[in-house]
Amino acid sequence: MSINSALLAGVSGLTANSAALAAISQNIANVNTIGYKRTSAEFSTVVNSQSAGTGYSAGGVLANQRNFISQPGQLQRTTSSTDLGIAGQGFFVTAEKAENLDAGDARLFTRAGAFRVDNFGYLKNTAGLYLQGWPVDSEGVIATDPSDLNRLKSINVGSVGGTAEATTRAQINANLQSSQPVSPDIATYNVNTNSLSVYDAEAGTGFKPDFRITVPISDSKGGQRTLAYSFLKTANSNEWLAEVHVIPATDLDNGTTAPPTGILKSGLVLFTQDGRLDVDGTAALPPGTGLFDDLESASIVLNASDSAVAPSLTAPKWATGLGIDDQTVTFDLTASAGGLTQYDSDSIVQAVVTNGTAFGNLSNIEIDDEGFVTAIFDNGVTRRIAQVALATFTSADSLTTANGNAYRVSQGSGTYNLKAPGTGGAGLIGASQLEASTVDLSAEFTGLITTQRAYSASSKIITTADEMLAELISIKR
Repeated sequence: MSINSALLAGVSGLTANSAALAAISQNIANVNTIGYKRTSAEFSTVVNSQSAGTGYSAGGVLANQRNFISQPGQLQRTTSSTDLGIAGQGFFVTAEKAENLDAGDARLFTRAGAFRVDNFGYLKNTAGLYLQGWPVDSEGVIATDPSDLNRLKSINVGSVGGTAEATTRAQINANLQSSQPVSPDIATYNVNTNSLSVYDAEAGTGFKPDFRITVPISDSKGGQRTLAYSFLKTANSNEWLAEVHVIPATDLDNGTTAPPTGILKSGLVLFTQDGRLDVDGTAALPPGTGLFDDLESASIVLNASDSAVAPSLTAPKWATGLGIDDQTVTFDLTASAGGLTQYDSDSIVQAVVTNGTAFGNLSNIEIDDEGFVTAIFDNGVTRRIAQVALATFTSADSLTTANGNAYRVSQGSGTYNLKAPGTGGAGLIGASQLEASTVDLSAEFTGLITTQRAYSASSKIITTADEMLAELISIKR
């Protein structure tokens, strides 16, 4: 009977609008949830098959849930460097546990990027999901893979230890006084028996240099070592004797007999008439006479403490007791803005600039827009730890929702594609930013009113049909 179908249609209207009310309630409740994507109930008609001559049979309405997962939210600035937002497409890949992940462990996808460092150093969001990324291997390379989840690891920033970098370059800006008087005892100078490097006024050893430049460097362990350039003016104009040596001499093993001199190199340095280093003139000296064969690529090579190469003046090594690695230091003596000069003013060191650092502790973690997680140390060294992976889907709106404002892969969503941020259509990472909920309260309250009215109208269908049935029953009276 058509009246019965009207009752059922009214019931379907109540059910559908109840589902719409539930969706609106969910949205309003999550108006401040980070990365939340609004949902809605969309109605579709249900039509019953009609038989000719039997009257019309109402079918009713059906509520279908629609998720707006691909709708981006506005990124809002925060004060935490581990808060992450995504400007564009993609989802963070997360896991419910941090360690011992295998292929059978579920991976969840989320835009909720409020990550914090837990007590084991892992990045975990407020839902307890651990952020996944590609780790940096022992050679500093990040091997990305668009389809293998097993290559991803939980990003850990608490296991980063201290670090140090050995000095490899040094720039010297200094002046040697051109009018420096020649020492009257210069004839007694001998690099082997009376060198500049072992000069000690109190002990009465060595030959007093006219000028000395000390260069502090860091070794492979972050320890502080000192190299020095000692200069002695000769009787020839624009010519200086020079020694490069280590202070103290006991830090070096160059194969010489005791007492150690610490000498790395010795020879002449020539200057032009306008006070600049005479690169060509020094290179033209007989072999072994100049301090360096080429002043524009002046390098000192120090072998490791445990080197099997026999130490000598041509192959010096760090002292065995230091236990440090080999090191090559290249000196920039011909810098256009300075370098080593010889003008008629006081001998002075304007600047000695070196790279390399002493041991440093972790001071901060930064994540850039390409997802690289970088450790910042208090000695100025930076080291990449990992790269955040983003997952994209053919139909993100078809993902299955899960607890913690996360999603699972479904048949309708298609498989995931893992991408580095900013590549292949994936969005960029916004550090110290969080994605706001996509809920619009004004739209939700408007929908609340219309849903309430629709629910009341559906209830009127049932009331009216009930009155009509009552009239029908009263016919026999």
